[in-house]
Amino acid sequence: MANNTQDNARFRILVINPGSTSTKVAVYENEEEIMVETIRHLRSELDAQGGVSSQRKLRTQCVMQALKDHGIAMESLHAVAGRGGLVNPIDSGTYEINDHMLADLLSATAEVHASALGGIMAHQLAQDAGIPAYVVDPIVVDELEQVAKLTGFPGIERRSIFHALNQKAVARRCADDMGTHYEDGRYIVAHMGGGITIGAHRYGRVIDVNDALAGEGPFSPERCGQVPALGIIELCFSGAYTKQEMIDMMTKTGGMYAYLGTNDLRKCEKLIKEGDEYAALVLESMAYQVSKEIGAMVAALEGRVDAIILTGGLAYSTRFTGCIKQRTSLIAPVKIYPGEDEMLALAQGALRVLQGRERALEY
Repeated sequence: MANNTQDNARFRILVINPGSTSTKVAVYENEEEIMVETIRHLRSELDAQGGVSSQRKLRTQCVMQALKDHGIAMESLHAVAGRGGLVNPIDSGTYEINDHMLADLLSATAEVHASALGGIMAHQLAQDAGIPAYVVDPIVVDELEQVAKLTGFPGIERRSIFHALNQKAVARRCADDMGTHYEDGRYIVAHMGGGITIGAHRYGRVIDVNDALAGEGPFSPERCGQVPALGIIELCFSGAYTKQEMIDMMTKTGGMYAYLGTNDLRKCEKLIKEGDEYAALVLESMAYQVSKEIGAMVAALEGRVDAIILTGGLAYSTRFTGCIKQRTSLIAPVKIYPGEDEMLALAQGALRVLQGRERALEY
């Protein structure tokens, strides 16, 4: 399908954003949302598929069914944008998915995180329809300063793996609301969902952020966060767990899930309302650890912060955000943007390329 580069042209963009147990799908006409659906998957159903890449057939079928249910034909689309996965570190921007990126998305390393499926599924659907496929600000956007990468253990460096797409989109939105530009400000953004990443944004670049996938930062609904290293070493050599079981405990069944048997903060709050003091302790402790990581990013920004931004699914909880505000509001104004802008941000990145306002970057 030929692309019109005029700004007033209308472009339809399919957006795919896979999470650990969900697949979000939307269609935008330019920046107007014309359909959106969150497809929920049972963990047992996904685990039965095997690795992450083995889930693509099931999830793609669900996406196609969602489009059919909303009466949207693939022939009406101009592009597909998918959330990017664990490929090599890259600059911020919109990338057209090429064979090199596809191979990296299908690698064993990329399979650690469901976000790899965004690019894999986008490429497959776009190829079938004869239209381009893009990823926008994938989770490996790396703008860390070198001083932030050393760990004290030569041969192991800190990585920049975080919710780059939503962090940058929400920071831009906050800057607009404050009457300034993202590139002119200094922000701390806490994306709080199944995983929690907290980034120091200085003049449009994320100069430091915790790698939640590697076990840095606060514990979350599904992840252990930073655990004393010697304790982990003892478990690894105890013979009680396989390597994969240890990885799963760190990334899927740790944190709030390990304490309470649920990764749903709403269920945790229900327990608290019923008088469960232990559930209250777990929630407050998670908020406490988020607050400490925000404090660490204050140091990364040399104490000058224009706003602290709380976003992601956990930001819907006034109890949870209230605990964080209590500990951090003296640092800078705390702005709350519940949920995430990832779907619109993916569409906007593809739209800028389709309209000729940006060039697609090459991986």
